[in-house]
Amino acid sequence: MNTISAVTQPDSGDAEGQANVESMLKGLRPAAGDAASHEGQHCGLVAIVGKPNVGKSTLLNALVGQKISITSRKPQTTRHRITGMRTQGATQFVFVDTPGFQTRHNNALNRSLNKTVKGAVGEVDLILFVVEAGMFNQADAKVLALLGKDIPTLLVANKLDQVHRRADIAPWLQEMQQRHAFAEFVPMSAKNAKDIERLLGICERFLPEQAWWYAEDELTDRSEKFLASETVREKLFRLTGDELPYTSTVVIDKFEEEAGRGKQKRLLKIAATIVVERDTHKAMVIGDKGERIKRIGTETRVELEKALDAKVFIELWVKVRSGWADDEARVRSFGYE
Repeated sequence: MNTISAVTQPDSGDAEGQANVESMLKGLRPAAGDAASHEGQHCGLVAIVGKPNVGKSTLLNALVGQKISITSRKPQTTRHRITGMRTQGATQFVFVDTPGFQTRHNNALNRSLNKTVKGAVGEVDLILFVVEAGMFNQADAKVLALLGKDIPTLLVANKLDQVHRRADIAPWLQEMQQRHAFAEFVPMSAKNAKDIERLLGICERFLPEQAWWYAEDELTDRSEKFLASETVREKLFRLTGDELPYTSTVVIDKFEEEAGRGKQKRLLKIAATIVVERDTHKAMVIGDKGERIKRIGTETRVELEKALDAKVFIELWVKVRSGWADDEARVRSFGYE
């Protein structure tokens, strides 16, 4: 039987709707003895999948407990398979954040991103299928079609805090039951700490008993160089908004580390190139008298110094590479699989 975890943010303005949802949940929750017993260490892979811009990276960061994946309001922000770890009690969760499955543009870049998604969903112990609570469209359906029946899948109905009428959630959950044999339904908000703890508890039941794969204090398998590239790209998207096409990317040209002296922190010297497709995009990134690229660099430096506990010196350049997203060789040269 499919099960649903409790909705955790009551809406005082829609008490009847909340009661309807709770009534439905009560009938579908598992019996108390259904939870798997946990002896010794447990560890497993959990893939986070969904269409672009449903909050997958925000969810990953919340599950890990620290920012390791960039976020922005711009769709197609995540472009790589990013692994984040959280060790809690006897259990180590290894989360895999995937790019949003691309349906709008059939170019070399998007084919690469979709290959990453398809590869991730076939190699894990559990899948978190993330959708916006109360919504389901063709883009969601295309991602759902990738998911087989052999790997247990949770429906994570994210952004519950944005749902104004809770009465709409109960019939929507019933519709979702007909679309896929979900192991459990989790209406939640990735910004709510109690919801995150509840989701971790649910995920724990599906992870096999085996030794941990990583040290207890490790948070990600991605390098500091990768984090630098992603941080520049995040600031780029945040500060250009919808003006800049999503095909812009960042390449790290230099990443050097020098040991600190005495009480001084280590020094990281970074040089990065922002790659755009047109001269007009280049001007947009640079901004009036270089103010925008200067701000991108400053915000990147501040965030990296905090995240990496180091003094950071960063130089940014902008280059035009027309049509790079349609060139498979160049896509690979820029670090995409």
